[in-house]
Amino acid sequence: MVNELTIVRPDDWHLHLRDGELLPFTVNETAKTFARAVIMPNLVPPITNLIDAKNYKQRIINVLKTNLSFNPLMTLYLTEETDPREVKEGFVTGQISAIKLYPAGATTNSQSGVRNFEKIKPVLEIMAEIGCPLCIHGEVTDSNIDIFDREKVFINTVLEKIRSDHPTLKIIMEHITTKDAVDYVSSGNENLAATVTTHHLSINRNNLLSGGIRPHFYCLPVVKREVHRLALLEAVVSGSSKFFLGTDSAPHLDQDKESSCGCAGCFTATNTLEILAHIFEEQEALSKLELFTSINGAKFYGKNINTDKIKIVKKNKPTSFPKKISTPLGEITVFKPNFETKWQVQV
Repeated sequence: MVNELTIVRPDDWHLHLRDGELLPFTVNETAKTFARAVIMPNLVPPITNLIDAKNYKQRIINVLKTNLSFNPLMTLYLTEETDPREVKEGFVTGQISAIKLYPAGATTNSQSGVRNFEKIKPVLEIMAEIGCPLCIHGEVTDSNIDIFDREKVFINTVLEKIRSDHPTLKIIMEHITTKDAVDYVSSGNENLAATVTTHHLSINRNNLLSGGIRPHFYCLPVVKREVHRLALLEAVVSGSSKFFLGTDSAPHLDQDKESSCGCAGCFTATNTLEILAHIFEEQEALSKLELFTSINGAKFYGKNINTDKIKIVKKNKPTSFPKKISTPLGEITVFKPNFETKWQVQV
């Protein structure tokens, strides 16, 4: 029985930090564990240009505690007006690591996203030429499409065309939730990969809805049937280089989550690695955890693998995590799956 695991310090390839008074709390919760993170640009207003990205990165660095080391990898929010020349400049100079595509209206603060995919072709052509990854929120927004089917429909009607038109474009299908997406990514070429979140590996739609609505399990893309969760699980424990961790940790104040129209997002930054250790141990796949959290994403993005290590230890009793993070604006509930974990990161 393995009671201790030392792995390369992990990265988070999909993270929301918000801004303003929340930043000191969200940044440092992630930096306790993760060396780097791809920072999502869906602020209000969104991060659509290099000046805004530079300023946002500086605000992140400014609140980082002196005893922590953390490198935010910045992205730009793709719009129908995005300038291909600015994308090229930002990527080749290392100011940004990727571009994020939100279909307009798909999720939190996505109103400025893409409606006409033909209009972004010049940007995608430049990205394919220079090797800049495209991070995609893979759901259609047609209100006639059932919310549980929107990922599958996106693959068939949007993503397949993008890949056909731009075969050398590096694409990350973000926070996948279905067996359809697992199968699609698995069958794709070396330019196609996917992130998988901690919460989509932990819960299904019964956990969200059975016996009452649990607002802190509500996220977008919404959690699906158990068959889909099991497909995600099989993909990540396989060690396949096509799948890597993107927590999509998304802080919302409790007052905004626990309301008549609650916000979508799970805040998993605090306990992601401990939850994942439990999940991988249950699958007798602890040896594959490092690939998922620390290796595969770096290789796909063309980044160096981190040199420092992190230790996870299994205790005799369940690990205790804070139930909430207190901020000047209110409390943020920490994600808690329907199981305990005895694993604990040693800091």
